[in-house]
Amino acid sequence: MTNRRQFLVLSSAALTVAALPARAATPMHVHSAPSCGCCHAWADLARAAGYDVTVTELTDPGAQKAAMGVPANMVSCHTIEAGGYVFEGHVPFEAVAAVLADRPAITGLAVPGMPMGSPGMGDDPAARFDVIAFGGTPGAGRVYYRAGTAQPFEV
Repeated sequence: MTNRRQFLVLSSAALTVAALPARAATPMHVHSAPSCGCCHAWADLARAAGYDVTVTELTDPGAQKAAMGVPANMVSCHTIEAGGYVFEGHVPFEAVAAVLADRPAITGLAVPGMPMGSPGMGDDPAARFDVIAFGGTPGAGRVYYRAGTAQPFEV
């Protein structure tokens, strides 16, 4: 059963992502931290955005994340594999869509930690945090996307 707060968060998130184009052709595998509610909230938002999502729990998070190429300093609670890329943590769907469309020479994107207001952590479109590219070159370790700003993509 959904409590009032979860209902409001999911309702707000559904309205936020309703304008995004359907992504049903892109399957996502979400590797969730054991018993983590925000991991499942992010997965629910991905489904609402039109992605085909499966969720499994990580059994050895450190080793599994390292095997997927996530740098230790960029770790968050969940790791997503989609379209040949890795997305670590509460990555906004606009950034995911841009990577899947542009196909940059990176391993993936990360939102280190769990910033308040990020997707799955309150879903506040005004929340400001950086999304960092990792792996590959050029661009590894650089800001790829700035959430909550008028010009979110780096130029």
